[in-house]
Amino acid sequence: MSSTHGLRSCVLLLAAALATRSIAPAHAEAPPQVCARVGTDDTLRPITTDLVPTINALFHTTMPPQMAVDTTVFRCAGGRVMVCATGANLPCGKADTSRSNIGATAWCRDHPDAAFIPAYASGHATIFDWRCQNGVAAIVRQRYKVDPRGFVAAYWKVLPQTQAARPSP
Repeated sequence: MSSTHGLRSCVLLLAAALATRSIAPAHAEAPPQVCARVGTDDTLRPITTDLVPTINALFHTTMPPQMAVDTTVFRCAGGRVMVCATGANLPCGKADTSRSNIGATAWCRDHPDAAFIPAYASGHATIFDWRCQNGVAAIVRQRYKVDPRGFVAAYWKVLPQTQAARPSP
């Protein structure tokens, strides 16, 4: 038996098996239903296309649907849908709250008295502004507040229509 004949037989067998069962199209659960079910979960999930107008209104943007879906994520907090639109300087993942920073430390080796350490060196997730003092990275100030789950609070917004989806206590 040739390999072409064997491959053809496998394809025909698979087609016959699929024809005998009903295949339902995949259906993504809507974010309000996900959050009503899970309560609180730090998993970042993609938004659904139907949320694009609400996302644009929340973030004061005019993103085309595909761009909004590609750059916006949601997570669940207390049964509410929280959304974040990522950007070059807007990381939606957990914040870096460490009071030491490898990137800032490396920057200070080359720039021992720099008054400012750029985000590409310290990382976009840090909540602090950094500078160098005698070759050592030092915190200038805390720039961002962190929510109870460890995300930069300013980047996340509650999706308004999820209020009704909140589970009862």
